[in-house]
Amino acid sequence: MRHKKWARPELSVCPYFKDAPIDLRGHWQECFPVGRPLHLELGCGKGVATAEMVYNNQDVNYIAIDITCDILGDARRNIQSKFEDRKPDNIMIVRYDIEYIRRLFSWEDAVERIYISFCNPWSERPKYAKRRLTHPRQLLQYREFLCENGEIWFKTDSEQLWKDSLQYFSVSAFEPIFITDNLHLSGFKPNYVSEHEEKYSKKGIPIRMGIFVRRPLTEKPDAIRWGLPRDTV
Repeated sequence: MRHKKWARPELSVCPYFKDAPIDLRGHWQECFPVGRPLHLELGCGKGVATAEMVYNNQDVNYIAIDITCDILGDARRNIQSKFEDRKPDNIMIVRYDIEYIRRLFSWEDAVERIYISFCNPWSERPKYAKRRLTHPRQLLQYREFLCENGEIWFKTDSEQLWKDSLQYFSVSAFEPIFITDNLHLSGFKPNYVSEHEEKYSKKGIPIRMGIFVRRPLTEKPDAIRWGLPRDTV
């Protein structure tokens, strides 16, 4: 992602942008004028799909997170373009490192759904697998602020990440309620298509998707096997 000189200045005056706001932990609903179900997008990228989702579901409050202002600048522009001259009141875009997401949210925020779409698969560097957004060290963090029976919607074009993630979800007590190895042939709706999804779909690469529901964790994943930090087990 190239540096965009305009991104940070535009974000600094955006009323729905927050920069590493750990002080809002447990108080995210206060950022919105109306209390609605809270959904969280981890790794929103340029926000092409985000803009459509937010615009078409104005009965939901969304928080879209990514790590740099350069990419969030594009997300802001795409969201604002969709709403034209009207300021959206159901979206916050946030700069933060998702690896430390538990510092940003607590059970009081009552997140009902998490979207993880086309995260880095780290397939070529297996020793960095724990950085995957679907790795158990991450899934255990999400459990801390995801509602009982809350959902994770996961999409990927990586076959290896998909296979590994099915195991990750299983050991972290997330039950699959929908799974497809080819989203675009499944008839699933609504599907909000990102720039990444459109690019790889045109190449004939199947998009895999699953919806996983948070269930009671009766047995904690083995810390040594999964490389989990001490405070998660």
